[in-house]
Amino acid sequence: MKLSLAALLSTTAIATAAARAHVSRCTQNDTLGLLSLHEGLVSIPSLTGNESAVTTYLASYLSSHNFTVELQQVADGRNNIYAYTGSSRDARALLTSHMDTVGPYIPYGITANGTITGRGSNDAKGSIAAQVVALQQLLADGSVDDGDVAMLFVVGEEVDGAGMKAANDLGLSWEAVVFGEPTELKLAVGHKGALAVKLEAFGKAAHSGYPQLGVDANKALVTALYGLDGVELPGSALLGNSTLNYGLVRGGAAANVVSPYANASIAVRLAVDAETIKGQLDGYFGGVSGVSWSYLGFFYDPVVLDSDVEGFEKAVMSYGTDIPHLKGDHKKYLYGPGSITTAHSDHEFVMVSDLEEAVEGYKKLVLHALN
Repeated sequence: MKLSLAALLSTTAIATAAARAHVSRCTQNDTLGLLSLHEGLVSIPSLTGNESAVTTYLASYLSSHNFTVELQQVADGRNNIYAYTGSSRDARALLTSHMDTVGPYIPYGITANGTITGRGSNDAKGSIAAQVVALQQLLADGSVDDGDVAMLFVVGEEVDGAGMKAANDLGLSWEAVVFGEPTELKLAVGHKGALAVKLEAFGKAAHSGYPQLGVDANKALVTALYGLDGVELPGSALLGNSTLNYGLVRGGAAANVVSPYANASIAVRLAVDAETIKGQLDGYFGGVSGVSWSYLGFFYDPVVLDSDVEGFEKAVMSYGTDIPHLKGDHKKYLYGPGSITTAHSDHEFVMVSDLEEAVEGYKKLVLHALN
């Protein structure tokens, strides 16, 4: 479903007076565009599910800079942005990233040495700002024209990929797509897949003074997790090892009660396809008593990326992205400013110099894709 920008603006105000000032300032002076746009984006909280304010801000900025802006409704109050120049929605290349962030919100800050802090400063509002300015510069110097490049900014990447999945309904295709995520300005050659597993143990409550009268669910779960640590998951020459993370472990009712129930949620970063890992885990859990297991619906296989561009350092990324959710035969590039090692942390940051270099990197990737 497409919404007009006017319709969104009529129901959603731009988050703050500061954000409105950024739109005006960038319009008046494009030399301030990169850092001002980035500040405006980071200054607006946009935790997954609550992206409306930042969507309005970014859509307003793009519209004021002569882009044609379409809003695609993903859910009530949540919209993707598709932007292009001219009257044709079709484009050969696409620049894309995500507007949502993890929590908690951390306000924008900048230091004298050019370190920019704040939630989303690198993941992935740094990519958004650099992509927008890169396209503006390419258009300004005549390197690209209407119909060459479009932009797509989505919601929901940090949770379920809902925004990028919805983008498949736009009815569009591209020759190449450049995805923006923090890669330390390296061009990714691939990234790992993801699989989520839920373990459950059902016991029988009893007084802790008489444990023989109960069945300890906690003990069954801990035993299963301990043994799982010894399972050697297959890896690949390109992506390295598959890894496990015991993200959530819960169980029990009280210290003096034999536990009647326990569960754990495990994230697997896949260096090989999900079905291979599932088969190995099925074999292990099938031999463990007292636990049941299930796979959550959100998973994807590892991704091999295009990296046929000279002048970039190449690297493997161990995190997941929206790339598997966008269907099509397009080339896939992954690049952006900042480091994933600080993303999602309380010290997320990006350097001003990295934002500036990312603009040049995105320009180079776009021109390579078009030529």
